[in-house]
This record gives sequence, C-alpha cells and structure tokens, in this order.
Amino acid sequence: MKHLSGLVIAAHGRHYLVQAEIDGVAQKLHCVTRGKKSDVSVGDIVEFALTSKNQGVIEAITPRKTLLYRSDQYKSKMLAANLTQLLIVVATEPGFTDDLVSRALVAAESSGIKPHLILNKVDVAEALPKARERVGLYVGLGYPVHEVSAKGDPEGTRQILHDLLHGQSTILIGQSGMGKSSLINLLIPDADIATREISAALDTGKHTTTFTRLYHMDADSYVIDSPGFQEFGLHHLSEGMLERAFPEFLPYLGHCKFYNCHHHAEPGCAILDALQNGQISAMRHTLFEQLVHESAQTVGY
Repeated sequence: MKHLSGLVIAAHGRHYLVQAEIDGVAQKLHCVTRGKKSDVSVGDIVEFALTSKNQGVIEAITPRKTLLYRSDQYKSKMLAANLTQLLIVVATEPGFTDDLVSRALVAAESSGIKPHLILNKVDVAEALPKARERVGLYVGLGYPVHEVSAKGDPEGTRQILHDLLHGQSTILIGQSGMGKSSLINLLIPDADIATREISAALDTGKHTTTFTRLYHMDADSYVIDSPGFQEFGLHHLSEGMLERAFPEFLPYLGHCKFYNCHHHAEPGCAILDALQNGQISAMRHTLFEQLVHESAQTVGY
C-alpha cells in the first residue's frame, strides 16, 4: 500500500485531521492510528495510507525536532510537535498566575523551544503598571515581552504578532480570560469557520474548544491554538533537567560545595547564596523545589 506524507493539523482523542497533497491537490483527511495508540501530536509530520477517498490510517511519525507536553504522575498530554516558539499570553486583567507562566517557561527551556510573553489588554491603563511590574521579573531573566491590545489596537497588535510569527511554528497558550482567542481571530480571520470545519471532520460535535488545532498563516508559518488549561505538570523532567531549565541558576551550577547538591538546605550551596543575595527570586526557587517534589512522586498501588 502506498504511503503518503502529511501534517497533523488537529487532534481529538485518537482521531486526527491530516493535511496532505495528493496528486497535486491539497486535501484534509480524517485519520486514525492502528490499535489503541494515540502518540500522534498536532504539528507531527506523519506517513499514512489511504483507506478511502478522504480517510486514512497513520503508519509512522517522522522524527520530531521538538515536542512540548505536560504530565503528572498518572498521565501525559502532548501539546504540539516541531515547534520553534511558544507564546504565553498574559493580560493586565484578570490576574494571571506566575505559577503557570513559570511552568510554561520551564517546559519551553527543557524542550529547546523559544518562549515569548505577550502582555495583552495594555489599553486597561489602571492595571498596566502592576502588570508591567509582574512581567518585569521575566524581562530580567532574558525573556522577551511584547505589549499588545487586541481590542484597543487591533492593527498594531496584528503587525507585532505577524512579525513575531513569520517563518516560525508557534503555539499560543494562556489561562482563560487572557484574550488568546481574540489574538487568534486577529491573526486568522476565518479561525471560527476553520474550527467548525475541523469539528465536523472529526465528529467532535459542539466541543470545538477541547482540541488543539493548527492554522497556516503562510507557506512557512503556522500557529497552533491550544485549549485553555490551568495546570501545567512537568512530572517527566528530572531534577537535573529542571535545574538547567531555570536560566538564572546556570551561572551557579557546578559551584556548590557538594557535587550532588539539591539546592534545598545544603551548606555551601551557590544557588541558595544567590537566593539570599537577591540574585534569584524566592518565587522561582520555590517553584523549582515544588517541581522537584512533583517529579519525585510515584503512583501508589
């Protein structure tokens, strides 16, 4: 059976929408995996075999450049494959959680994906100083922050995002209420129509917000919209991977008194000294300890 190659543009359970060119014609096909396997992600380039005119079965996933996923001690959830950058959408109001932002940054760092913060709703003048102060922590760590207003300055916002997304494969994540949908609609004017088409193709009914989907902006740029989530577990990252995913820790790694230092309460710890001297923020160190604690949890039987 002839194998074809395509890009996974939506996933719902074990059902996938694959965009492929067949005999010179661009098509979207409803594909499934063999058996109970569901290890395919949006952004994957897959090899598939046709089972009917617009349906197929996925036979293989081509090697991924990157994979972004979250996990707890029970299960993992793939967000997207082959990403080059991650845009974390925060807003002046309602308040965003630093926990989710920092976890997303750690996930990006450990996956080799470039993270950016998008501060939306900068037209809400009274809330702007506080929001700027809060994202200032991330600016200090070297993360780019882009100020936009989807409602107050749609044209300016579209331009900023277009420049940022050009030539990249990008995922947008953010808590609900941050205006992520408004940004997607600015970038992809027919996003709602495309989402309804995908929903119909995958037979997902009305649950259009529960699946991740990819939108092409031009030939070499696409943006992936993920469902809003409040939790970002990183159970799959070891302690060594975690300490290297905090850029502010890097200058001090290898300078602790003990080579197997956990940066928790050990004497002569370079990280704890930097924390004491205000070179590392208490919030970030607390998160590091929390993540190490989570990754050590095992499923009890």
